[in-house]
Amino acid sequence: MKIIIVGALPESLINFRGELIKEFINLGHEVIAMAAHTDKDTTNRIEQLGCKYIPYTVARNSTNPLSDLKTFFAIFKVLKNETPDKIIAYTIKPVIWSGISARFFSKIEFYALITGLGFAFQPGNLKRKLVKLVATTLYKVSLAAAKKVIFQNNDNMQTFITNKIITQAKSHVINGSGVNLKHFQYSPLPENSNFTFLTIARLLGDKGLREYVAAAKIVTQKYKNINFKILGPEDPSPDGIGLEEVYSWQEQGSVEYLGNTADVRPFISQCDIFVLASYHEGLPRTVIEAMAMGRAIITTNVPGCRDTVQEGVNGFLVNKEDAHDLANKMLWFIENKEKIITMSHNSLALAQEKYDVKKINANICNIIELN
Repeated sequence: MKIIIVGALPESLINFRGELIKEFINLGHEVIAMAAHTDKDTTNRIEQLGCKYIPYTVARNSTNPLSDLKTFFAIFKVLKNETPDKIIAYTIKPVIWSGISARFFSKIEFYALITGLGFAFQPGNLKRKLVKLVATTLYKVSLAAAKKVIFQNNDNMQTFITNKIITQAKSHVINGSGVNLKHFQYSPLPENSNFTFLTIARLLGDKGLREYVAAAKIVTQKYKNINFKILGPEDPSPDGIGLEEVYSWQEQGSVEYLGNTADVRPFISQCDIFVLASYHEGLPRTVIEAMAMGRAIITTNVPGCRDTVQEGVNGFLVNKEDAHDLANKMLWFIENKEKIITMSHNSLALAQEKYDVKKINANICNIIELN
C-alpha cells in the first residue's frame, strides 16, 4: 500500500511524524513524505526514515490566494502522478488543500490529523474573525472528502462539530503525537543551586511568552538567583515575536534566551520545572517530552494543555494570559522543593501510560485501517 503524509514544515516530518513514518514502513507500506522545499541536509534526514521525500510549494502563514492555489496544484499533481492508496495531512494548509485535491480522486482515502486550532480559531479582532470564516469554509469543503478526522484533544473535536465542519461519526481522538520513551528518558533533577524554569516554544504571542516574562519579573522581586529560560525558533506568523523584543527581555535580566536547537533534551535535563503558558494547543509535544524526562509541569487551563496535567499530582494549571497566577505557581515550587521529586516521577508515569508513541501509532494505524 502507498501512503502519502503531507505536512508544511520539513522538520516536523522528522520531529513529529518520524516514528509514524517508520511504523508504516515496518508494516510493509511504501511512504512518501511531503513538506515545503528545504536544504539537502534536512531532505537526507527525512529520507533516512525510509521514505521518499517530495517538496511542494506551501506558504504556511500566507493569506495570498495565489499562493494557496499553487499549493493546491502542487498537491494535486503529486496525487495524480503517485496514485496513493491513502493520504494523511496535518496542520491547516496541508489538510485543506490535500482534502480538496483528494476529492478529484475517488480511490484515494483521505485522513486529516488536526493538531491544533491555531491562529484562525482564536477570539480577537476583525482580522481574526475573517480568517476564522475563511478557514471554517475551507475546512468544510476539504473534510467532506475525509474518511476520518483525527484530533489530539476533545475540545478541538467539539469545536469542529459545533461549527458543523464535520460530524461526530468520522471523528476520533488520540493522545497527541506521542514521544519515543527510549529517546526521551528520565533525567534526574539538576543539582545546581539556582532554581531553573524552562519554556520551549516558537516565538509567538499565543505561546504565552510575554506572560512568562512578566511572571519572571514578579518572582524575582521576592527571590534572587532564579533562572528563567526560553528555547525556541522565530516564527513568521502574524503573531510572531521579533528577536529584538526577546533580546530586550534578556537585557532587562528577566529571562535568558537560548536560541533554537535540534535536540531539546540537554536543556530539559538542566531545568527544575517546565512551563508552557500557551493560549491553545492540540496537545503540546514539548510538555510531554518534559514529562517523559521527569519534570513537573506548569501549563495553562486551555484545550490540549489541560490534558497533560493532573492538578497537584504532576503539576499545576494556570489561567490563560494571567502572569500573576503563573508567578504564584512558580513561587509554590520554589517554596516546596521537597515535593518536586514526587511530582516529577508522576509526570514520567503519566507519559508512560498515555503518551508512548508506540501506543499512539498503533491507535492511528487502527483508525486508518492499516491493521
